[in-house]
Amino acid sequence: MNFTETDRIQIRKKGLTTDKVNEQLETFKDGLPYTRLRAAATLDDGILKLNSELIEHYKTYYEEKLDSISVTKFVPASGAATRMFKFLFRFINDYDPAQQSLNAFVNKNKLKDLYTFTVGLEKFPFYDMVMDHLKSKEDDFSTLSNDEQIFLFVKSMLDPDGFNFGDSPKGLLPFHNYKNSVSTAFEEHLYETALYTSSNHPSHLHFTISEKYQDRFNDEFKRIEEQVEQITGTNFEVTFSYKHEATDTIAVDLKNNPFREDDGSLHFRPSGHGALLTNLNQLDADVVIIKNIDNVVVKKYKEEVALYKKVLGGILLKTQEQTFEYLNVIDSETYDENDIEAIETFLKKNLNVVIAKDYHKYSDQSKIEYLKENLNK
Repeated sequence: MNFTETDRIQIRKKGLTTDKVNEQLETFKDGLPYTRLRAAATLDDGILKLNSELIEHYKTYYEEKLDSISVTKFVPASGAATRMFKFLFRFINDYDPAQQSLNAFVNKNKLKDLYTFTVGLEKFPFYDMVMDHLKSKEDDFSTLSNDEQIFLFVKSMLDPDGFNFGDSPKGLLPFHNYKNSVSTAFEEHLYETALYTSSNHPSHLHFTISEKYQDRFNDEFKRIEEQVEQITGTNFEVTFSYKHEATDTIAVDLKNNPFREDDGSLHFRPSGHGALLTNLNQLDADVVIIKNIDNVVVKKYKEEVALYKKVLGGILLKTQEQTFEYLNVIDSETYDENDIEAIETFLKKNLNVVIAKDYHKYSDQSKIEYLKENLNK
């Protein structure tokens, strides 16, 4: 693809190159190869099952190591709630309570999500705050029909002059409802992280967010920081980063030609979560625990979640320790045939390395170099 000088300037500003963009265009044209699955994962073939003794063993091992290692929680949190509320945007755009009943609208348009939403409306953590707002704003709210009240409820939820949930990050929406408080997913991550990080060091959390929400996340952390630290007995260090523009993908039309804006500029789309590998690689920690922003539980289940995070951490650290031991054996040149067989088994069983088909034909020295290369990652 021959780009104009204006195109090249735009591409460079994103941190991309014309070669990289051309590679993207070729991928659109050629497609991506399918990954062929060999079989479903089963016990002892992709799935590790632990008995109670092993669970306790790995948990304890992780806890014993905590004060000597650094742990960071990495939370992809750049998503806005727009997609989550897509069916509600359609509702306030298309529905007129003066023209038809809500039930007729739901049935005509087969809106199961809307039906489920209205049935469980009072259970949402934002129900009371929206209702209080409507009752104070609408003098005759209590005299309106149920359909009209629901319409105004959703409109207040989404409108910019209301709560503007539709243009809010998922991490800052009212997420869990407790007896005396409502928490966001962002807040829940702080409580959870305190349970599997060292009490002798600050708990580190890193959130990838959209740059336009930076101030709102900062404000939320300031609002809850003191309370969460008092309850957990933990100090928190919270950092943020954004998706790098250099991971954006050029948009194309149906003929795989670059899509252009009205002003002639190229249009780029943000990449998916895979683009966050760049952010992840920039973290400096011995253990990084990855969890999506809305993958949190209410407080009564957090201890159970923390248990299995510790178990996973223990398995990781044990695997790392064994890897280092084998590397030391190779470097010391004190290994024998039994050691080589043990390393081969460890690579296959614990690190999921597919040994090269012609490995058995390698010279002894080449085998050692191959094993070391696969261990030293």
